[in-house]
Amino acid sequence: MTLLDHSPAPGAAPAGRRIRSHALTEAKLLVRNGEQLLLALVIPIAFLVGGKWFGHGLGLPFDTLAPSVLALALWSTCFTSLAITVSFERRYGVLERLSPTPLGRGGLLLGKALALLLVTAGQLVILSVVAVALGWRPVGGALPTLVMVVTVVLGGTAFAALGMLLGGTLRSEVTLGLANLVYLVLLMGGAIMLPVASYPEAIRPVIALLPTAAVGEALRAWSDGTVSWQSLIVGLVWSVLGALAARKAFRWTS
Repeated sequence: MTLLDHSPAPGAAPAGRRIRSHALTEAKLLVRNGEQLLLALVIPIAFLVGGKWFGHGLGLPFDTLAPSVLALALWSTCFTSLAITVSFERRYGVLERLSPTPLGRGGLLLGKALALLLVTAGQLVILSVVAVALGWRPVGGALPTLVMVVTVVLGGTAFAALGMLLGGTLRSEVTLGLANLVYLVLLMGGAIMLPVASYPEAIRPVIALLPTAAVGEALRAWSDGTVSWQSLIVGLVWSVLGALAARKAFRWTS
């Protein structure tokens, strides 16, 4: 006869399980947030549907608009939503309470990163399916796809680092207003929705150095079957600089 041992076995779960559980919790909170869904899916889908019928009249063909919307979705989630979420978590003491737990600060950040990866991957797949259903036919290719994927990962990392920098240094009220302002300004002025070539020639060199331009140009180049090496370099530089700045300035408490 086997005896069952029901005595308590205190102790933290393995690190991998802790991080995975936290990542799933973070992802669920993100997709249940109405503002997040608005930024991640509703607005981008509205751009796709509207652009399908009115894009040519505005000088923005659908084959250019579709990859631009993917860049917009990445920008919305990795920068705007993350900055606002982190700032309010600091305000209400969520980060302060979770950091001393067995999850730790490193596990907390890894969980957030994995959650962000899950959510952005999901929204990019959904938006790509919608775009293809509306008639988008990206050319792609092996090398353009490889460069695009690396640039998008670097760009998403840069967006997230800048979001953590903003949300981890300013008060939540300031972050809320500033994150939305930056989102709107770079939406039209940062080469997310419009190619760099569509801006006045005098400011093109400056706009091309923005992380938003790197992601937008990389996706548009991939859609056309070409490679944007400059976007890859710009994305790499911004991801490194953003991570260093966020690491130095981020505060866990308000």
